[in-house]
Amino acid sequence: MFKTISLLGIGLIGSSIARDVRSRRLADRIVISTRSEKTLKRAEELGLGDVYTTDLAEAVRDADLVIVSVPVGVSGAVAEAIKDSLKPGAILTDVGSTKSSVIAQMLPHVPEGVHFIPGHPLAGTEHSGPDAGFEGLFEGRWCLFTPLPETDADALEKLKAFWAALGSKTDEMDAAHHDKVLAIVSHVPHIIAYNIVGTAADLETVTESEVIKYSASGFRDFTRLAASDPTMWRDVCLHNKDAILEMLARFSEDLAYLQKAIRWGDGEKLFDLFTHTRAVRRSIIEAGQDTAEPDFGRAHTASKAGE
Repeated sequence: MFKTISLLGIGLIGSSIARDVRSRRLADRIVISTRSEKTLKRAEELGLGDVYTTDLAEAVRDADLVIVSVPVGVSGAVAEAIKDSLKPGAILTDVGSTKSSVIAQMLPHVPEGVHFIPGHPLAGTEHSGPDAGFEGLFEGRWCLFTPLPETDADALEKLKAFWAALGSKTDEMDAAHHDKVLAIVSHVPHIIAYNIVGTAADLETVTESEVIKYSASGFRDFTRLAASDPTMWRDVCLHNKDAILEMLARFSEDLAYLQKAIRWGDGEKLFDLFTHTRAVRRSIIEAGQDTAEPDFGRAHTASKAGE
């Protein structure tokens, strides 16, 4: 589909893209760039690309598709570093979990003639680094785009076709709407998980290590979320602050309602809430975004990742 694809950043998402591009023959050449010599060397050992460099500008010089896969807080710095090397007609996209901030950071540095199309694949695990990626990560998952008013229609369709070739379903939405949706389906759940695991860690001295020793499935699932990359989630919180705070306020209101039901022994309210949320879980499985297998299909994902 492309002669040269440049991947700027080679963590879980970037390395999974590289593997799929190679296996599905979506490009003649894969160029990989990252600021860490150690990470770049590991990517080369894994055979993820054809060209490896720590020079971002050199990495994009002849690229037809450039995919920025870095923590959202450095998106602007990356765009500034490559602006003079992007060729006319190239498609520039990203995989960041926040879109308004990424657009604000990157757009001022996008040269005329380059097609900047912000994107976000809704896929991943709690693992990070080039070893964490695996073929098929995007199979059946959504990739969302937040095109700008001036976005070239043909470039957008080509980028959609690329992600479809990776196995993704695609959709479009306004950047602000994207950030609000992701705040509740991804960002706030991770924040809650970090908070609960932190609370449990503080209680370790009180419970004589029984929190960890007797961890049940609910707590284990929270620890999986809380094991995600700290740099990425720090940047998500800082760069989607308004939407996250709005959703946390809503969550706090609903939590207060739940507290009241428990305090006053209102079993009917509790049963209604738990019945409704159970239906949500079933609808997610029916939509193909998870499985009903034990451990939520994690064993299947782990085997694909070679863990």
